[in-house]
Amino acid sequence: MTTAPDSTRVAIVTGGSRGIGRRTAEHLAAGGYAVAIAYAGNQAEAESAVAAISEAGGRALSVRADVADEKAVEALFDAAEQAFGGVDVVVHAAGTMVLGPLADFDLDALDRMHRTNIRGTFVVNQQAARRLRPGGAVINFSTSVLGLNMPTYAAYAASKGAVEALTLILARELRGKDITVNAVAPGPTATALFLDGKDEETVARMAAQPPLERLGTPEDIAEVVAFLAGPGRWINGQVVRANGGIV
Repeated sequence: MTTAPDSTRVAIVTGGSRGIGRRTAEHLAAGGYAVAIAYAGNQAEAESAVAAISEAGGRALSVRADVADEKAVEALFDAAEQAFGGVDVVVHAAGTMVLGPLADFDLDALDRMHRTNIRGTFVVNQQAARRLRPGGAVINFSTSVLGLNMPTYAAYAASKGAVEALTLILARELRGKDITVNAVAPGPTATALFLDGKDEETVARMAAQPPLERLGTPEDIAEVVAFLAGPGRWINGQVVRANGGIV
C-alpha cells in the first residue's frame, strides 16, 4: 500500500469487510477512492477485502474498530488521515439486526443492538462532523422496514428510526461546511445478514414484494452510495429508499 496523492478522495467504510459494506468499498475504490475499511472482529474478511481492492489496482487498508467506542473511532480516522492525507466520505454501513416480537424481546439484545446501531452511528458521525474535508459526504444506513411496520422488527426498526433522525439533523447542523449527510434505506437485499434464519419460502415472498420482483444486490446499494458520495451533491438531508419500489 502506498500513500495516496493529495488529490485522491478518501473514504472510510464501516462494516466494510462483507456484504453491502464490502461491495461499497470495492465500488468506491474502483472509482478512484482510497478506502479505509473498518471491521468489528473478522480480520480475515477485512484483509480479503483489502486484497481484492489492491489486486484491482486500488488503495485500501483495514482497521479494527468498535463503532460505538469513541476512542476506537477516533483512531480509525487517524489511521485514514495518516495513510491517505485526510477523509472526504464516511459510509457507515456497520450494524446489527436481532428480530423478535416486542412482548418477548430480550432487553440485553436490545441494548447490544442499540449500542451498535444508535450509539455507533452517533460516534462515527461525530468524528465525521469534526474531520471531513469540504466537499465531503456522510452516508448512513437505515432500512426500508421502517415504512413496512413488519412484526418482529420493532427493536431493529426503532434503532434505524434513530439513525434517520440523527442524519436529518446533522445535515442541518453542518450548514456552511459543504458536507452532505444522507441515509440509504435498503429493502430486502441478498446479504448474509438478510438471509440468516430465513427459509426459502420467506425469501421468495420478500423477493416478490418490489415491482422489479427480485431481491436487491449489494451492488444495487453500492451504486446509490457512490452517487451520494460524489456527483449527488444537491441531495442533502434525505433518506433514499433503495428498495426496488416497495411502498
